[in-house]
Amino acid sequence: MELQFFKYQGTGNDFVIIDNRQDIFPKNNTKLVAELCDRRFGIGADGLILLENDNMSDFKMVYYNADGAESSMCGNGGRCLVAFADYLGVIDKEATFNAVDGLHRATVEGDIVNLKMIDVDKVHEKQNHSFLDTGSPHHVQLVKELEKFDVQKEGKKLRYGIYGESGSNINFVEQTKDNAFDVRTYERGVEGETFSCGTGVTAVALAMHESGKTDANEVHIHTVGGDLTISFEKKDGKYSNIFLKGPAIQVFKGTIECSI
Repeated sequence: MELQFFKYQGTGNDFVIIDNRQDIFPKNNTKLVAELCDRRFGIGADGLILLENDNMSDFKMVYYNADGAESSMCGNGGRCLVAFADYLGVIDKEATFNAVDGLHRATVEGDIVNLKMIDVDKVHEKQNHSFLDTGSPHHVQLVKELEKFDVQKEGKKLRYGIYGESGSNINFVEQTKDNAFDVRTYERGVEGETFSCGTGVTAVALAMHESGKTDANEVHIHTVGGDLTISFEKKDGKYSNIFLKGPAIQVFKGTIECSI
């Protein structure tokens, strides 16, 4: 079949996005998802996202990792899907959509999408790292000389060594200012470093606040692919009104022949 697709990126975290409101995509075909995300033999992406109809909200987000497995929430992917929905005319600058971790709302202003993330009830502080779930599980660890750090080697070691087959995303962090951090992320499902991770930078912002590295309620994160801002409130030990803000850009669109 001939499949129409759109390619989006949010701070270098890139996605194949498909309008599946007519239920045309074979959702159980994990091999096809992996082939479309392949950077040498397919379109190339960190993940694939379907935009679908939803009775509760403007649309539904279905997210697949690059390995073809349906996965947990993707923050940058959510922001890109909101931009896509705005492009299609499904929404007009404001959205409420359903994802695997529940309802999200977002606003669009030019190329900038501001996405409300789920509340976080607990940040688990360990001896040399933090662990929390921001829609996806995240390990957050401060390191020195992040630019030279072997993210692939150390990320893989922690991803499997601590968290087993189900895994966790691994974020390595270096503080640059009172409310600013550089972050590099090893993502499960991609099984390598991505240019950016939305749920990951959200986890970093909350973990750095929880550990006292910053007292700011707006944190600026620099990733390999660009800059993101996370704002939040903390009350009674819980984080709410968490927003992930940054660019979401359509790169190109096209069609591809695929066998299903």
